[in-house]
Amino acid sequence: MSTTLEPDDLRALLARLAEANRKVAEAYPGDRLDRQPVHTVYGGAQLFSADIAAKLGSAARRSLEEYAPDPSTFARALELPGDAEYQRTIHARVVEKLKREPVEDFRIDFEDGYGNRQDAEEDRDAVKDAEEVARGLKEKLLPPAIGIRIKPLTEELHRRSLRTLDLFLTALVRSTGGELPRDFVVTLPKITSAEQVTVLVEALAALERRLSLPAGAIPIELMVETTQSIIGADGLFALPALVRAGRGRVRGAHFGTYDYTAGCNITARFQMPSHIACDFARHVIQVTMAGTGVTISDGATTILPVGPHRAGIGAPLTPAQIKENVAAVHRAWKIHFDDVRTSLRNAYYQGWDLNPAQLPSRYAAVFSFFLEARAEAAARLRAFVDKAARATLSGSVFDDAATGQGLLNFFLRGLSCGALTEAEALATGLTLDEIRGRSFVRMLAGRQARASN
Repeated sequence: MSTTLEPDDLRALLARLAEANRKVAEAYPGDRLDRQPVHTVYGGAQLFSADIAAKLGSAARRSLEEYAPDPSTFARALELPGDAEYQRTIHARVVEKLKREPVEDFRIDFEDGYGNRQDAEEDRDAVKDAEEVARGLKEKLLPPAIGIRIKPLTEELHRRSLRTLDLFLTALVRSTGGELPRDFVVTLPKITSAEQVTVLVEALAALERRLSLPAGAIPIELMVETTQSIIGADGLFALPALVRAGRGRVRGAHFGTYDYTAGCNITARFQMPSHIACDFARHVIQVTMAGTGVTISDGATTILPVGPHRAGIGAPLTPAQIKENVAAVHRAWKIHFDDVRTSLRNAYYQGWDLNPAQLPSRYAAVFSFFLEARAEAAARLRAFVDKAARATLSGSVFDDAATGQGLLNFFLRGLSCGALTEAEALATGLTLDEIRGRSFVRMLAGRQARASN
């Protein structure tokens, strides 16, 4: 068979393609394979203690016991589908999660959850919280991931923000002898320019040098809650430039529903996750961060599951007040449940929680999402692995590993948060070692190697 292109033609073309493909691979390394939490709980820095996760779990269980003491009541509140057995499964797994691991990620908040206080008070809280984190690390009390949200680097607050960061990290490193908690992160809010990210990166680099920490040891998260962090003054999408300014430190991009909608001049009554302005911002975040390795998180539901009436000393609640409390909590649970399920359907697998009473509805939404899709996902993954294995063994080209990785990620997420059991994951036809290997490509390579022996 004759061809027309000369070898020199091909060399030049292939060299150009190789360079272009290298740049794409560098910019889009793919999703990280480590665990992504299903939520981040934000709590005011003035309230933080080493055992915060256990405290929040206890409060969440009390809320569940008071307002949904049995599976059927919980199911009615959330309008869960399915039969009684399914409802008991969801309830049991939520209760187990609240006992075993009630919080997956916690952010010690020196911003909105803390407010503007006297400098001396914030200084004390920064040091006190660092020492509590050190105690939690030593006594194994901390949630799997933890971090600190500083104030924004605006003209009014940048000195206060950087001082709190310095005080906290200095006290933490000195208290632990140089150790940082696993999955520790610094969150930067209300970003309006890439220079703010650059300044944070340079401050962290200086702190790492002077505290004898490895270079790049402290990652950052970007709060996407200003219009300028979606579209910049040049009319271009701003988030990629913010990530570049992070110089490899950016781990996550978290959407802030209420600041963003306020920045769009949307009145308070309509500042909610379902607003079309939020849909636009979330999709921009999703598209610009796809394949970059930066995880994305949805925002919070601010309608909290807290009853309007409280009993006083010697003044118990009336039956009517108890009924109103139950109705208010159930309504808030349902709103939160629906918000979380919408996020999950839109491939936002993480969100914010602001109150311990939101933990039952968070986990019920997450667990029901995975359980309802488990059988279909298992069948698809089994068929996909078989198709990929046949192509590999026959020498054919198989270039759709991203789809296989996506299906594998479904079970990784479900297992890591407690939505799925190991037995349910094994219905995929994969072994637990293959699933926990976290890589579809490596899993195929391992099967090919075993088949060829």
